[in-house]
Amino acid sequence: AEVGNPTMLATWAVIAAILPMAFVRGLMGPYMRPIPVGASMAMLFSLAVAFVVSPWAFAKLLALFPPKDCAADHEEGRLDRLYRRLMGRVLDHTPTRAGVLAGMAGLLLAAAALVPLKAVTVKMLPFDDKDEFEVVLTLPEGTDAATTRQAAAEVGGVLRALPEARAVTEYVAAAAPYSFNGLVRHYFLRRRPNQADVVVNLADRHARSRRSHDIAKAARPAVAEAAARWKARVQVVEVPPGPPVLSTLVFEVYGPDAAKRAEFSRRLMDLLKKTDGVVDVDTYLADAQPLKRLSVDRAKATLNGVPPAAVAQTARLALDGLEAGLAHDTGEPEATEVRLRLSPKDRAGLAATERMPFLSANGTLLRLGELVREEALSADEPVHRKNQRRVSYVIADVAGASESPVYALLALKDPVDALAGELGLPMTQYFASYPGSASEYAVKWDGEWQITYEVFRDLGAAFALVMVLIYVIVVGWFRSFLVPLVIMTPIPLTLVGILPAHWALGAFFTATSMIGFIAGAGIVVRNSIILVDFIELRLAEGMSLRDAVIDAGAVRFRPMLLTAAAVVAGAGVILFDPIFQGLAVSLIAGEVASTFLSRTAVPVLYFMLKSRFPEAS
Repeated sequence: AEVGNPTMLATWAVIAAILPMAFVRGLMGPYMRPIPVGASMAMLFSLAVAFVVSPWAFAKLLALFPPKDCAADHEEGRLDRLYRRLMGRVLDHTPTRAGVLAGMAGLLLAAAALVPLKAVTVKMLPFDDKDEFEVVLTLPEGTDAATTRQAAAEVGGVLRALPEARAVTEYVAAAAPYSFNGLVRHYFLRRRPNQADVVVNLADRHARSRRSHDIAKAARPAVAEAAARWKARVQVVEVPPGPPVLSTLVFEVYGPDAAKRAEFSRRLMDLLKKTDGVVDVDTYLADAQPLKRLSVDRAKATLNGVPPAAVAQTARLALDGLEAGLAHDTGEPEATEVRLRLSPKDRAGLAATERMPFLSANGTLLRLGELVREEALSADEPVHRKNQRRVSYVIADVAGASESPVYALLALKDPVDALAGELGLPMTQYFASYPGSASEYAVKWDGEWQITYEVFRDLGAAFALVMVLIYVIVVGWFRSFLVPLVIMTPIPLTLVGILPAHWALGAFFTATSMIGFIAGAGIVVRNSIILVDFIELRLAEGMSLRDAVIDAGAVRFRPMLLTAAAVVAGAGVILFDPIFQGLAVSLIAGEVASTFLSRTAVPVLYFMLKSRFPEAS
């Protein structure tokens, strides 16, 4: 009877806090939707358990173990008596009260300052601990597969020296078996002779002391040094927990002139290579590649009675090969294809092809080179489009002190503008939208930044809706427009615990951290509702405002502390999970900080409100 109504109100406040997250759009929507839906249903069932199962079970327990003296008053501990004395001084002495509130505001500002000071780094999702990572190697255009194999072997030797490496496999001119990463980044298309993938399988995470991200980061300098000896571009690619992007940093260069786009993209690559914390710089631009074309001399072919198609077929046989049949081996379950073509050494140029003997229709022995003309051309460069507009891609990754694209964006915004000015291009940078015209020169920041922006934008909108819903619910219950403001005060105070805890643990403030902050808002409001409801219950019994405020903080602290302990115990299960660590840190640190701070802030603010506006209830 005493706590039933505030319990129902607190339950709906928690549901109002977490349910808006179910309406987050974009890629993160399906990822986080089960959290608010499942938690909301759990809150409703827990309310039924609290009203039905718990009283019944406790009644049975009391029948088995009756208390010795039900009427005996509970004796307060020394901390409760100390709390009453200190709160009495705070309420009776205005300067002390102002100092307490100013101290809380100072703590909040100091905690918030950790973000701009980069003590707490904002990131979409933290790095996961996987059992593999991949090195993507791209040698200059025109490099033959034999040279690429040597480069891949040298890089593989560097990776085999890692103590955690269990197996290293090199794939030359053939795509590695692609995972989520390869599917998103189109690595399954890497089949050219100058391309290689080196896959590193690590020991089980329980059998090594370093996480996969730390291993990959430590291996990057040696891998880059080995690749540089072959003039190769290299990327150390980890399997991401999400989101599906081409790379952490993606620069989309738009403009009507392909040559100017290419020039800007290459200059942008040089800028990125000189930027601290930016690594694995690459581009989808192809280097100019010479192309030799054999054109059939139709006059000679006709005079010798040779169909032009036969000349082309012979050249194809020499370079690409033709299937001659299947070889069946008794020791193998499947047949092996027999393919007829020149040796790899002879296929490296056209000289051996042009020396191939060719028997004409009249029996004359010719060489293929006598029937063709050789033309020196340049191969067409690949064309990339996005939203039906031509685009050039420059990609990179981040490493170092701040491994988040947000800080790279802040550091590179002005240098990119300066680079465009040097080239005389009216280049516009877009961070959250796309260029409006195909004739416009523009750089669109994409990759993980785009997903980060969308997720935190939607979570911010969800949090704003949370505040409105909680305010409306509490206004409806207490029939006051000012009391809900007192009840919601502990919500920002959770940051006093959340941000310093992220800093102390060296954890990123991620999307899951934001989820924990929003979910924790409902839990801390629950404690405030219980405090304020108890104050008004004591006022209705005839107690003075001062004594009612102090009594509420002393008597209701134990259930508040138990609630905080339950949250800590529940969230502690996922505290060391790489992905959901931010959620656990936000719930634990936010609940602990708000429990102790709200015990002072809510009673003091309620006392000030009722002293000035006695009718505000």
